[in-house]
Amino acid sequence: MSIPTMLDRALQDLVKLALEPEWEARFEPNSYGFRPGRSPHDALESIFNFIRLKPKYVLDADIAKCFDRISHDTILDKLHTIRPIERLVRGWLKAGIVDHGETIFPQAGTAQGGPLSPLLANVALHGLETVLRQAAPAKSPPGVIRYADDFVVVHHDLDTLHHLKTVAAEWLAHIGLQLHPEKTHITHTLEPHDGRIGFDFLGFHVRQYPVGKHRTRTYRGKPGYKTLIKPSRKALQRQRDKLRDIIQHHRGAPQAGLVYALNPVIQGWANYYQYCVAKHDCQILDNILYHQLTRWARYRHPRKSGKWCYPRYWRKVNGRVRFSDGESALSFHQTTAVSRFVKVQGDRSPFDGDWVYWSTRLGRDPSKPRRVTRLLKRQRGCCAFCGLRFTTDDVIEMHHHDENHTNNAFDNLRLLHGHCHDVVHGTGYL
Repeated sequence: MSIPTMLDRALQDLVKLALEPEWEARFEPNSYGFRPGRSPHDALESIFNFIRLKPKYVLDADIAKCFDRISHDTILDKLHTIRPIERLVRGWLKAGIVDHGETIFPQAGTAQGGPLSPLLANVALHGLETVLRQAAPAKSPPGVIRYADDFVVVHHDLDTLHHLKTVAAEWLAHIGLQLHPEKTHITHTLEPHDGRIGFDFLGFHVRQYPVGKHRTRTYRGKPGYKTLIKPSRKALQRQRDKLRDIIQHHRGAPQAGLVYALNPVIQGWANYYQYCVAKHDCQILDNILYHQLTRWARYRHPRKSGKWCYPRYWRKVNGRVRFSDGESALSFHQTTAVSRFVKVQGDRSPFDGDWVYWSTRLGRDPSKPRRVTRLLKRQRGCCAFCGLRFTTDDVIEMHHHDENHTNNAFDNLRLLHGHCHDVVHGTGYL
């Protein structure tokens, strides 16, 4: 781990701005880690698409010390950029690291903590998906999903998957990397294999469960199966431990201080897992949190009974009893609604000029007004009049729902095609 100076960080940001648009147009479609406009949920949705129609074997792989062992020559050869940028990148890769007064000059790896490091790691690992697809039979290509140094390979044939594991290990060896022997294993999404069913990826547990034949599709003449993605057991345990530690460190704090410390942790966890089957796990976490808070209240008032503590620290807020002091209220894990995530299209890039697509997806675009991008996201990229999707060539106009052009409240605004806007004002519709 290295900490670049502020000048180096600024220069690395400039180099990243120059290199990223080119590489975003070249990166493989199922690479999701540390890329603009992509997230872990895109990787999980891609895995779901590969296995939802047929149970498959999965190579769950992890690259050992990826950022510390990447070959410098591989990165520079793949970058193939102009000489000034190449000299800068070479200097950053070879720069010495001061550790307790001793200067160490790394022979491999990228300096973690710098703005450019994630892009360089993705450049070094670019090509892995293509190699694995070429090594498999043409009629049944594998699914290769990579997020930074973690990747999974999905295929229905076990022998093919073992072969792909060997191919991946050989390809990684050329850039100075190797698979982690303890964290790399082969499993199956539905049936037991090597004592495992399903696999963990990015804090989620992916597995298929047998159900009745009338509930979903059958498999090999057996009862059907259903693909479910849930929070992993390790993720649940980490959240429990984090909540417990926060409560223990706030034993002497006022109730508002405890609520202020807990709410970001609860909301962050709920937002991350809102696109998977997490309702039951959220209920469990809320129940555990209630008992932890009960012990916190009893610790503060050892001579008081539970009947005295409960109305003091739990009050009704908006028709629901919550841990509150009357002004601030604790959030629930269950409050965040579970929804379905829409995966980013594989060949898309935030630099491809399709501002309508990325504004609809992200709700922001530096070249467009904030309220336009927010409306695009709210309307899911569709015209509020005809319901058809906008394209970059369309004329998009702002419409005031109450026809009062001085009322620019967000709820009063709609985005329409230019010709739809003319129709609306001509007919008085909408």
